[in-house]
Amino acid sequence: MSKLLNSGAEPPKVKLVTEVWGPIKSLMAARRNILEIIPEAATKQPIVSGRTGSVRWHMVMEPHAIGRILKDNLENYPKSDVTKNILEPAIGDSMFIAEGAHWRWQRRAASPVFTHRNIANLAPIMSAAADSACARIDAAGEIVDMYEEMITTTFDVISNVTFSGSDAMDSAQVHHAIDRYIAQTARISLFDIIGVPTWVPRPSRIFQPNALKKMKTIADIAIASRKKHGSKPVPDLLDLLLEGQDPETKRQMNMAELRDNLLTFIVAGHETTALTLSWALYLCAFDPEVQDKLRDEAQSVLQGRTATAEDCAALPYTEQVIKEALRLYPPAAFVSRTAQGKDVLCDRDVQRKDTVMLPIYALHRHHAIWDNPDRFDPMRFANGHKPDRYSYLPFGDGPRICIGAQFAMIEATIILATLISRFNFDRIKGRDPKPVMVLTLRPEGGVPLKVSRL
Repeated sequence: MSKLLNSGAEPPKVKLVTEVWGPIKSLMAARRNILEIIPEAATKQPIVSGRTGSVRWHMVMEPHAIGRILKDNLENYPKSDVTKNILEPAIGDSMFIAEGAHWRWQRRAASPVFTHRNIANLAPIMSAAADSACARIDAAGEIVDMYEEMITTTFDVISNVTFSGSDAMDSAQVHHAIDRYIAQTARISLFDIIGVPTWVPRPSRIFQPNALKKMKTIADIAIASRKKHGSKPVPDLLDLLLEGQDPETKRQMNMAELRDNLLTFIVAGHETTALTLSWALYLCAFDPEVQDKLRDEAQSVLQGRTATAEDCAALPYTEQVIKEALRLYPPAAFVSRTAQGKDVLCDRDVQRKDTVMLPIYALHRHHAIWDNPDRFDPMRFANGHKPDRYSYLPFGDGPRICIGAQFAMIEATIILATLISRFNFDRIKGRDPKPVMVLTLRPEGGVPLKVSRL
């Protein structure tokens, strides 16, 4: 354990609520950073319940109750109407939004896309992106915003595994469209807080940005072109989705379903991994002893070359650092569901239409589950240690666990090991990132680090 851990130093965290708030104060906090509406009690109690306006809500942190929500009584807890209203204009009724039978057939059709074999075939793209990142960092000067750099790197990966070799795919344009859409639509509305019916339009979500329409058009053109010209010698994600078929119904995705699921993978698949890497690099700068240990492992395995998928098994400490970054700063740090019928969670009655929240941020810092929960300590995951099920949810769990979890872990391992083997990262005094969640848990102010070539 490092000197920093022994001295009690802790990386940045969110200031949680210690008093009762009304709707207006809750709205102001939620629009600034939705994690700021989580009560401090959520890190110590199994469930916290309350009412805001007409909305009854429950925050659930007890693993067995979470298992009921995510697996045993899954149909009773679909994604909340607020989540659907935010995301549906961008990604339609894709598998991230869909429920019931419509979700199940899409999941079955897409599951073969993310087999270990297919991920291994696409891993050279991850290695190439890591090399490109190193070249950019070399040319960037002494101080580099590693959040912006990791966004660029992971978008290189997702665009190349999605539309490899497509002239129709303008990566920068699609990335810009995603950012504009999230900035415009993803913040909580007062209507959401006080329980106004979801059919009442939220002012910030009435109009689709032109950039979003352009993004859908780009995807449609790329799909039509691939159908016309055929698949690549090494199938990319688009090829695999085009070939995908539900083994039970033999149904394949139509044009709109292909587009919506492709955009889902692009939206979900690049920023979440970029965030994981950004926070991991910050944490390495925060704790130089961890960084040194991580570098020793990476340099020993890589011997100066770029990491590949085949190296991942030989990089266990790298995986530990990534998992601990995901614990402290889970990209999907706050999940919301809407109860469809009565239930009981932690001996508490849940009524139809109650909002049931899983504050993953609080779960990952719960005092009954983790020792010194706000500390950065990759040794929590040493020797393949796995926390109790439903107590660690960086990718969710149950039938709807993130379909790209293995892809993301391999990508993060390849990029982190390559970077840490070639560069040293130091904090800049007064410029530590602040964890702020809008749609994902982002580092406000970026992750500016002092970078030196080894």
